[in-house]
Amino acid sequence: MTPEELTPGSVRPGGRTARVREAVLQAAGDLLAERGFFHLDLAEVAARAEVGKTTAYRRWRTPTGLVIDLLADMADQSLPHADTGSLLGDLTANAQLVAETLTDPRQGRVFQAVISAATCDDVAATALHRFYDIRLTEWAPCVHNAITRGEAPDGTDARAVLSAVSAPLYYRLLASGDPIDDLAASTAARAAASAAAAGLFVTVVE
Repeated sequence: MTPEELTPGSVRPGGRTARVREAVLQAAGDLLAERGFFHLDLAEVAARAEVGKTTAYRRWRTPTGLVIDLLADMADQSLPHADTGSLLGDLTANAQLVAETLTDPRQGRVFQAVISAATCDDVAATALHRFYDIRLTEWAPCVHNAITRGEAPDGTDARAVLSAVSAPLYYRLLASGDPIDDLAASTAARAAASAAAAGLFVTVVE
């Protein structure tokens, strides 16, 4: 599947076309937050965005197409990685960013809806994986720099370290319902940094 096939509506020209895309994705995100993926309707999105229904169906085709393009837009707008000078500082910044996103009244619900879509649609799942691949790649230098400073051993898997930061926070969002607060974020960062320093994320090549 080509990138164009995976991300309908994701061409980013300027002018009116860009404004239409922005309005539609804003409306799609709002409706996802309000009702979830299974109640997302292209006609309703078009009406809220004040664009023609035909335009929405031609460019995005399905609710999944909207979710895919929304993920692409979110990846484009994500903040760059931190550079605090220490692995713990960088991972704490990452954990705080994740926590702020997941506890935001709109963004948290959008992520829940997108993850729900990914559980039942392979194309949405591929798009979600690509979104997180972009984010992990963006933050990987934090771990690479830590290796250079001697805070983590050679061979430390940056993606594994970063995943260890986010995983407890997503578990609270999707499973336990426990609060995603400053303590949860700082604990996740400290645990991942300590495990990295101890060599628990070193990739073993046999």
